[in-house]
Amino acid sequence: MIGRLPGRLYGVGLGPGDPELITLKAARLIGSADVIAFHAGVGKTSNARTIAVDLIPAGAIEEELRYPVTTGPTAHPGGYAGAMAEFYEQCSARLSAHLEAGRTVVVLAEGDPLFYGSFMYLHDRLSPRFETEVVPGVPAFAAATAVLASPLVRQTDVLTVLPGTLPVPELARRLADTDGAIIMKLGRTFPGVVDALRQAGRLEHALYVERASMPAERWMPVVDVDPASVPYFSLIVVPGDSVAEDPHGRRTSSDSSLAGRAAREERAGVSRPATLRVIGLGPGPDTWLTPEAAEALSNVDHVVGYAPYVHRVPQREGLTRHASGNTVEVDRARLAFDLAQRGERVAVVSGGDAGVFGMASAVFEAAADYPDVPVEVLPGVSAVQAVAAKAGAPIGADFAVVSLSDRLKPWPVIERRLRAIAEADMVLAVYNPASRSRTTQVADLQKLFLEHRSPDTVVVVGRDVGRDEESLTVTTLAELEADTVDMKCLLIVGASSTTVTAAGQVWTPRFVE
Repeated sequence: MIGRLPGRLYGVGLGPGDPELITLKAARLIGSADVIAFHAGVGKTSNARTIAVDLIPAGAIEEELRYPVTTGPTAHPGGYAGAMAEFYEQCSARLSAHLEAGRTVVVLAEGDPLFYGSFMYLHDRLSPRFETEVVPGVPAFAAATAVLASPLVRQTDVLTVLPGTLPVPELARRLADTDGAIIMKLGRTFPGVVDALRQAGRLEHALYVERASMPAERWMPVVDVDPASVPYFSLIVVPGDSVAEDPHGRRTSSDSSLAGRAAREERAGVSRPATLRVIGLGPGPDTWLTPEAAEALSNVDHVVGYAPYVHRVPQREGLTRHASGNTVEVDRARLAFDLAQRGERVAVVSGGDAGVFGMASAVFEAAADYPDVPVEVLPGVSAVQAVAAKAGAPIGADFAVVSLSDRLKPWPVIERRLRAIAEADMVLAVYNPASRSRTTQVADLQKLFLEHRSPDTVVVVGRDVGRDEESLTVTTLAELEADTVDMKCLLIVGASSTTVTAAGQVWTPRFVE
């Protein structure tokens, strides 16, 4: 006798709440299902079931998947994450029994099943074992923008969807770095979200929408919302910068553009041009940012730099961030000069020390075209200092610093300098040792130095020093594994006098015999 074939699992999106926004396919599948499963909050009626109630067949088996916890404390030994993981395992086991019996199972999902939806956790567990199909639904933010009758993004605007549960500084940074935004998961997070919007300069035109497409829907400017009234089923729409007007006929954030601000400051008698500050952020943790640099950053209107460094500057109200790629240093400097020339307070930021293979040189390269803009360079802790301190004192005597990048100078020049350092028996610190396109230069350096140094010469490899992934390796010139070195590393090749202590610390004597 042939056994019954397993059933099929469907994750069906119901849309944001209005039953008329359920797709024809979703309605057909719900109407023919053997089992209808839906999630429900603690002590609450299932919103998903309420939306689809008129489509559920009379003879269908209903599986209510009630969360053990949504907010507040839990006695589970694994905390909230442990309680939810156990819950999804139990739910999967219940649905698995139906599927193994050959029943068709439809899991109802508000909005879209894979957009911040609970179905995705069932999908993770069941789709490897059972045939599964996901039916998309209208997401809540699409309903919200329809309620507002306001375009969210236009042309090349970037849209970012953000959970309101992010830490306020991170949420503010991301809001400042995008054009249009949707903020989900409000409720108890609402006061922090408002703070983040304020810090990012996006609060004035942010719009709040609650229960979009449902009978109880309402919307208003975020500034008018009572935080105590905000349910989980709400979101915030932040229109993109290219949107000309919001639903109230007011100008959007484009009104606070550079030209508008410059005109206001001119009327207020702001002197121009302003001093352009070039600031080193240090190589890693915030504790390595100098007080001088922190104070300067707190008083600028614009931060310009390579994106990972710009992202290290906390977002705050009135700060505009200008992040760009890694090979446009001079263009970046010119942007900063243009801003400073108009009277804007600008900081150009670099990791480590801005004067050590950083933006300071690029700024002075562009400075000739802006003779009336003063430049001030603020020092930072350099990467070589950080790695050396972690290792001990390998640069306690004469040392040289070389970048192996041949983007701005040819390799023969680098090789000639390396040879001179090797022959001079100086400690060498190596920046930019390798990249995806430069994979042989560390091995070339190793070979060249072995022509002049003992194979036992001490080598320090610092990777991500000051960050969570930090590692420090003390090896020798002969045993250095060149193919393991990448752009996250800084190398220090010792002199003949460089020594490793019994505790594994590296130091170079100040005296030379």
